[in-house]
Amino acid sequence: MIAGLVAIFVAIFLSLTAIGVFTNEARGVSKSLTVIEAFSAAPQEMQRQFEPSFQDRVMGPLVDRALGIGKKLTPSDHNDRIRQKLEIAGNPPGWTVDRVTSLKFIGFVAMLVLSLIISLLFGFGLGLMLVFCIGFAVIGYMGPNMYLYQKGYDRTNAMQRAIPDAIDLLTISVESGLGFDAALSQVARNTDGPLAQEFARVLQEMQIGMGRGAALRALGERTNVEEIKGFVSSMVQADALGIPIAQVLRVQSREIRTKRRQRAEEKAQKVAVKILVPLIFCILPCLFIAVLGPAGISMVEAFSGRVG
Repeated sequence: MIAGLVAIFVAIFLSLTAIGVFTNEARGVSKSLTVIEAFSAAPQEMQRQFEPSFQDRVMGPLVDRALGIGKKLTPSDHNDRIRQKLEIAGNPPGWTVDRVTSLKFIGFVAMLVLSLIISLLFGFGLGLMLVFCIGFAVIGYMGPNMYLYQKGYDRTNAMQRAIPDAIDLLTISVESGLGFDAALSQVARNTDGPLAQEFARVLQEMQIGMGRGAALRALGERTNVEEIKGFVSSMVQADALGIPIAQVLRVQSREIRTKRRQRAEEKAQKVAVKILVPLIFCILPCLFIAVLGPAGISMVEAFSGRVG
């Protein structure tokens, strides 16, 4: 009798458990189906927000993994040098120290694999394959550095061309009665290019509490233009010693325009030397062919006729 009662209770318990499990499973399946139907019926814009992009799924983990390996293979002062190159290049959007380190390692591996595949396809010898693979791997490793160097070079040239006119406008603004900060704001607002961006950054740094001298020194450290470095040094000294800003700006404007004229004269003097290479290897051979070609053909025909 006791065994029968226990069996009845066990049967009831198992029945309730089974019903509960199946009910929960059915509810879970129904909830999943409901979520899938709601997601498929959602607008395309909302679906794109929930779907991870290729960059998040593949490129992000790849860059993070390459960053960890790249940090182990780079020297300790690598970050400082890359940061300085980024400042000179104007901090291109999306380019950070970590991303440059990752791209250098990824470029090294990608170019090494690509050069190895090309060498095997064309059947290069061992020596030529080694040189080819090493050369391509070095190019892949130095690719981000070359990109930053080119960006910095173009930006430096643009700032070097714009500094005389900017200093003239700054001088006129100060002599007309504006303060240095207001005159700098006028230059940043009324001009375009990287120099105007740097002046705007100087103003922003002063607005957040940095001193004028410190903001100007930071401007000198972010560029390789000698005229800007000289301008920053003069402004810092004038601010420290109490020298009239208008007088210093007038002298700086005259010196910068003199340097620009000297630089133009220097480039003009180099033209005669630079033109020798295309003249010797491109123009003179064509000239010799055009002048001596008919005579050479006549001589060949004449000698061939005698031999016959």
